[in-house]
This record gives sequence, C-alpha cells and structure tokens, in this order.
Amino acid sequence: MPRQTTQPANPYRAPIAIFWTGLLLRVIYITLAHTYRIRLFEDHMQFGWEMGRIARALATGFGYADPFTGHSGPTAWLPPLYPVVLAGVFKLFGVYTPLAAWVILTLNSIVSAATAPAIYEIAKRCYKDEKLALWSAWLWALYPAAMQYAVHWVWDMAPTAFFFAWALVLALRLRGTGSEEAKLQTTRRWLLFGLLWGLIALTNSTPLVFLPACGLWIIAGTWRTPAFLPSIGKAILSGLIFCACLAPWMIRNYTVFHALIPMRGNLGAELHESVLEEHEGFPWGATVPVADHDPIYLKYKSMGEVAYVKQQDALAKQYIALHKTRFLELALKRFYFYWVSVPHPIEHGAKGYFVEITREINFCFLSITGILGLALSLRNRISGATLFLWAFLLMPFAYYFITVQARFRHPLEPLITIFTVYLFRSADRTRAFSWQPRP
Repeated sequence: MPRQTTQPANPYRAPIAIFWTGLLLRVIYITLAHTYRIRLFEDHMQFGWEMGRIARALATGFGYADPFTGHSGPTAWLPPLYPVVLAGVFKLFGVYTPLAAWVILTLNSIVSAATAPAIYEIAKRCYKDEKLALWSAWLWALYPAAMQYAVHWVWDMAPTAFFFAWALVLALRLRGTGSEEAKLQTTRRWLLFGLLWGLIALTNSTPLVFLPACGLWIIAGTWRTPAFLPSIGKAILSGLIFCACLAPWMIRNYTVFHALIPMRGNLGAELHESVLEEHEGFPWGATVPVADHDPIYLKYKSMGEVAYVKQQDALAKQYIALHKTRFLELALKRFYFYWVSVPHPIEHGAKGYFVEITREINFCFLSITGILGLALSLRNRISGATLFLWAFLLMPFAYYFITVQARFRHPLEPLITIFTVYLFRSADRTRAFSWQPRP
C-alpha cells in the first residue's frame, strides 16, 4: 500500500480556541448588554453616524449619498467598503433596526476575534516565543478594551485593525521573518498583499501613509540577492492589484463629481474644522451639522460637496499660513491626546471623576508599555521591529494635524498588545532589569 503522508502543522497557526472564545465573548456581551439597542437621538445618528446615513441612502434607493441629514446629494465623504456592507445589512434586516445593529456588531466581532490569530503569528515569527504569542493572542481575545470598538461602535475600527494586522503578517511572510521556507516572495503572496491594502484603502485610507515603508521594507530583504529584481517586479504587480481595487470607486467619483477623488473627499473640510479656535485642538462632532435648517448644512447642500470642501480647504490653508505657530501648538496637543488620551467631560461628580481618571490611566498605560516594548524590541534586534517602528511613526501622523480620538489608535493596538506582553516577559526577577541588547 502507498505510504500516506501528512501535511506538517503550521507552526504559526494560533489555536482555534482563541478565535472562538473571543468571538463568543463578544457576541454574548452584545446580546446581554443590549449594545444593539442604539439610541434614537437625532434620527438614529449614533447608528453609524455618517456611515449609517450613507448606508440608509444606499438601502433606500438614493445611491451613495446623504452623509448628514436629509437628501443632500452624492458623496465621497467616506470610503465605501463599510457603508456598503452596512447597507447590505439594512437591506436584509431593516434600516436602523435592533436586529440590523446586532448583525453588524456581530460582523465587527468576527473580524475583531480574527485579529487574534494575526497577533499570534506576528509574535511567533518575530520573537520565536510560543508563550508570548499565546499570551498576546489571548489578551486580545479576552481584554475588554480590545473588544470595545467591535461591540459598541458601528464604524470601521474593528475591520481596519483586522486588515492592518493581517497586512503585517503578509509583510513578515514576504520578508521571511521567522521562516526557513525556500520560496518566500511568491507572486500569490504579493497579489494578496496588494488586495489587502486595497481593502484597507476602501475601509480607512489613513493607514496608507505606512504602505510605502512597508513595501520598501519587504523589498529591502532581498537586497544583494538574486531575488531583488524579481521582487520589484512582483511589487509592481501588487501595486496594480491595489490600483484595480480602487479603480471602480475612483471612476464613480470622477463620473459623479468630475474630480479626482482617490479615497475620500472630506480632507479640506476636516482641516478647516481643525484650526477653528473654538475647538482648541479637541475633537468635534459632525463636521457638517445634522440639523436641516443649520446654515452650514444648507451651505454644504447648496454648493455641493466638492465645492464646499474646496472652499473650506482654502480657508484652512489661509489660516495656517497666518498662524503657523498656533497650528504647530495644536498638533503637539493632539500628539499628547493620541498617546495619553483625549479628556472627556467629567459628569456625575466624584464618581464621574474616578471613571475618567481610570479611563485615562488605562489608555496611557498601554501607550507607555507599548512604546517601551517596541524600544526594547529595537534594542534586542527583534526581527520586524524596524517595520513596527515605522508603523508607530507614520500611522498617527495625519491625526496630529487634523483631529484625534481614542479610537484612532486601535489599528496599532494589536502591536501594542504584543509589545506589552514582551515588556513584562522580559523582566528578569532574579536580577536587575537590563536594557542592554542581546549579544
């Protein structure tokens, strides 16, 4: 009889129990805590905010339009992937219904739980430490702060973190980190890399600032080897796949607005809001008010989105040219907010004060442990640490100059989880802690 051969187990595959436990915990919380019962305030505005509005327009036959209130016309305010998925949920389960909320939050939870296996593989490939990989993945699956955006927010934070974590996994595979495979930079992997970044762009375009650094880091691994030129060719092919993902959206925008809008068309309006003195560098609500008779909304509606954003952009640049120092002061303030936490208004006396202090300490603590863990990884020459440094430097960059909220850090939190576990596992209780690099 012919000898049966078994496929060797993938050493970087996380135990399936991590995913299922994380998913079950999230779905139970959604169901028992009734987070799917979203308040009716401002005509269901908290059900996805602008994304919910666009999804409603899609589901009710008005097309990709109406991001604020009423029927204001076509929009490119946000990338299309999440609103289109939400519109599909509305079509199947009703617009703004509790069942639709439960379904979209469950979909968020699936991708949030599926981020844990990516964390496991990143940790295992880079640190070659089974316990570190397990603890990091389990921490993501079980820690309440890691699941909050999946179970409470009808927004793109959970999918963005999922796509970004798996893009890092693909980068490590292409570079050959932790691997002894003979063929690393296969065409299939490069094509998947381009597809994944295309999905990121169509979900949340801000992480694209990291894409060039990521691609160059992969190619640099083949420098002075026969694979160098082929890797460049495959990277170009990957770029074509990326452009193909964006092409339908860009064609639609040019057809509708007669303007080149690659990902989203709201930058000028957001930039103008960022320099208004009444905001003092803090986050604001909707950039365009959701009240039917508000003058700003009526101006947006009458001018059309492209013209309105262009006008706001000109006003913002005029202000920045005259107040450069103030603009930099606000950027430094947002830098602090991004890593330390955006203060919330304190409500309900001493109890509210305690809750706010606890929230800020928890947020800031993870930033500190994440940065220290990254620094220690760089000192110890951990594979991939340079790539992760570029992620920490580039991913928040746009937020420093426009606006910042706690949720904007979420795509980096899979890495922060790994670095936090690594920092504490590196502490040697038998002797003084040392920052000296490994020999």
